[in-house]
Amino acid sequence: MTTSSAVPGPSTITAPSTPRGEARRQVSDFTELAKAVREAGLMRRRHGYYWTRFAVLNVALAGVAALAWWVGESWWQLAVAALLAVVLGQFMFLGHDAAHRQIFDSGRWNDAASLVIANLYAGMSYGWWQHKHSRHHAKPNQVGADPDIKTGALVFHLESGGKPRTRLGERLRARQGSLFFPLLLLEGLNLHVSGLKTIFGKEPVKHRSTEIPLVLVRLVGYLALVFWFLPLGMAFAFIGVQVALFGLYMGAVFAPNHKGMPIVPADSKIDFLRRQVLMSRNITGGRHIDLYMGGLNFQVEHHLFPSMPSPHLRLVQPMVKAFCEEKLVPYTEATLLESYRIVIRHLDKVGLQARDPFSCPLTSEFRSR
Repeated sequence: MTTSSAVPGPSTITAPSTPRGEARRQVSDFTELAKAVREAGLMRRRHGYYWTRFAVLNVALAGVAALAWWVGESWWQLAVAALLAVVLGQFMFLGHDAAHRQIFDSGRWNDAASLVIANLYAGMSYGWWQHKHSRHHAKPNQVGADPDIKTGALVFHLESGGKPRTRLGERLRARQGSLFFPLLLLEGLNLHVSGLKTIFGKEPVKHRSTEIPLVLVRLVGYLALVFWFLPLGMAFAFIGVQVALFGLYMGAVFAPNHKGMPIVPADSKIDFLRRQVLMSRNITGGRHIDLYMGGLNFQVEHHLFPSMPSPHLRLVQPMVKAFCEEKLVPYTEATLLESYRIVIRHLDKVGLQARDPFSCPLTSEFRSR
């Protein structure tokens, strides 16, 4: 892993003292950066790019359907299921951009695109995902605020409290880093179930009357088509592989961006720049990494400018990196494999309670300021 300040890892990141006057000046500085970014035209919408991307993905989806028809009743259908998982993952990256208002100037058009892509193409609830993801963007890696570090099957920080009730639970938690990627095979199912619980639940959902029919058409239609076309056992295997690999793909893309970065307590007060940069990690690599991660490899830039079209993130990176270097704000980068090792190592350390994640100087500096 490399950072602009050449620090060895997320647990040792430090930041200069920032009294209130200095914090206000940093806000002003970031305003200047945002102005420069706008003047460079990097917030401009890329309608042609997104329509082309949408068309290409539909052609790819049609190609997967044609391949499935050609393969017929063969166990090679499991390879087709894997391809389908990747294509649907790419659709979700497009839906992510729409949810962040990156595609259209109109909020209604972006909402419509997100509903169609998330609910109809992927079978997920846009309302559930938007609510969860918006909270993450507001306070990434902050205890009690970021739902992405909420304790569930995995424990991401020691302030979550509670210990496993059984010896088996203790052993599994101690090895949770090694179990992280296998557990992601269940994430696809979790995404579908969480969405259904939301749109059929009692909590208000803005577009419930639209989300329910779109999700039902997608899920019921998909299941009916697969079980009509394939023998029973093969149909179950096809759906299992597709859903499992879809969840693995989504988790493998989203996890490297924040897992293993500093986690700060609930009472932390951090200015916008530091909140977004210090808790985010970029993934280095060429255009193939851009394609694999849907542009989310530029996580620092995405968190600073969430409505910026994803093809502009690579272009704005030099400006952001130089700005962070000038302001002495550590800018973290790692290769994809390095990031996976960091995530696994962090989860194992938390599971073993080898150290207190809040011993990080960053957390004490910004606690109750």
